[in-house]
Amino acid sequence: MNSEEVLIHVRFSPDGAVTDIGERPAAATPQSWFNQLATRFGEAYQPLSGGRGLFRIARSEVDSFKSSLASA
Repeated sequence: MNSEEVLIHVRFSPDGAVTDIGERPAAATPQSWFNQLATRFGEAYQPLSGGRGLFRIARSEVDSFKSSLASA
């Protein structure tokens, strides 16, 4: 892992809904933040066992993406 890389952890409920996700802006629900990340950074997502997953994204890209959402 690169020191400039962020790991955004995701937890899912048994029905597949997102219950918790890292780096989430205050105005976003866990599910909507996951959907936005999956749309923009889908190739960076890694499913894990036990209802978990993670995104591996460069810090600069995460910060830029969050800024673009805040100004929209």
